[in-house]
Amino acid sequence: MTTTAQLAEKSEPRVRWLFLDLNSYFASVEQELRPELRNRPVAVVPVMADSTCCIAASYEAKAFKVKTGTQVGEAKRLCPGIELVEARHELYVDYHNQIVKAVESCVPVSTVMSIDEMACSLIGREQPLVAALDLARRVKETIKKNVGSTLRCSVGLAPNRYLAKIASDMEKPDGLVALTHDILKPALQQLVLRDLPGVGARMEKHLHARGIRTMEQLLDLDREALSDVWGGVGGEKLYYWLRGEDFNDAKLAHAKSISHSHMLPPEFRSRDGAYAIAHKLLHKAAMRLRAAHLWAANVSLAVKFVVPKDLARKRHYSGIPQSGWSHGMTVVECQDNQTLVEALCKLWAQLPQGELYQRPFYVGVWLGELVPDQLHTLSLFSSLEAESRRTRLSETMDSLNHKYGTDTLFPASMLLAKAAAPTRIAFTSIPDLF
Repeated sequence: MTTTAQLAEKSEPRVRWLFLDLNSYFASVEQELRPELRNRPVAVVPVMADSTCCIAASYEAKAFKVKTGTQVGEAKRLCPGIELVEARHELYVDYHNQIVKAVESCVPVSTVMSIDEMACSLIGREQPLVAALDLARRVKETIKKNVGSTLRCSVGLAPNRYLAKIASDMEKPDGLVALTHDILKPALQQLVLRDLPGVGARMEKHLHARGIRTMEQLLDLDREALSDVWGGVGGEKLYYWLRGEDFNDAKLAHAKSISHSHMLPPEFRSRDGAYAIAHKLLHKAAMRLRAAHLWAANVSLAVKFVVPKDLARKRHYSGIPQSGWSHGMTVVECQDNQTLVEALCKLWAQLPQGELYQRPFYVGVWLGELVPDQLHTLSLFSSLEAESRRTRLSETMDSLNHKYGTDTLFPASMLLAKAAAPTRIAFTSIPDLF
């Protein structure tokens, strides 16, 4: 016989994911460590230079419209009293690890999305809405108690991870929002297209061109129409996600590209210096590739040069008049340094010559068309033994570099850049390897 309590439990809204987003993370860590910065506008910067950009801003600075990506000179104009702090990435990683430990004391962390985001899959008695809300509040309090009293986070609860991420962005700072099936459509209709993860300026422009300008219009599309408008399987996944369902495809779950770029210090603004740093960036990208058990089928290189003002097609965000060049090439699916470096050498040989291409100030490398181990296809032009030998060599280098530091073993072509291109924390990765 079903009791009233059991009926109530079955009818109660349920959520399956808890998504946690640390608010103004880098700036908050600095305010935690330096009490004199609390309640003050703070911006974290990679170097103390007006030409660089803020990589984080406290909420006090955001009140003056200073945000991630704001040029430092502009930040000073918007907020004359702003406190600039040079980034201390090792500390942010240490605090990240402490936060993960604090969250794990309440609920297992399923996925670390980035240094300031993580997702937790809820099971059993954690899923009813009241229980999930209690759990979320406990997570927030545990972080403040065990890690830092100034560290605030926004938590989203929802039937799938995508919606939980959206919910975590709906109320900042220190928010707690639940999106359940019964309120899903009206809640989503209040958003704008750019509120959806995966909708940036380019995708927004694409949707506008297809006549989709509001969330209501997007939600009214059926599965086939959304797949057509969005383009490919991404639209089909979005259709299910926005309706509170999970759409998981292991073949599509891996990263699609890995990249590193670097603004060259003045002493490296030569073709030889840029070439050496490109090698170092490729070395880092290759380590990440192997750590993720992925294989690359495309290598691309981008270089930007300083040119006279009257010849510049556009300016870099730092104000440097620039001319850019980029090119990519297809390679056999690989993950070893030797094959990747060979590709880089071929790309570098195609670099334009002449006076306008002698002063590089920026280099970037990109590994694309990635496939996971289970989908990797052995090259018709390489034996299993040869491929295995190259991979073992790279993995041995990774093991030593992981244990003793990235600069323990590296290609000789990196010697010039050994101390250059220091590790930068991307918001989509935790630099455990380096």
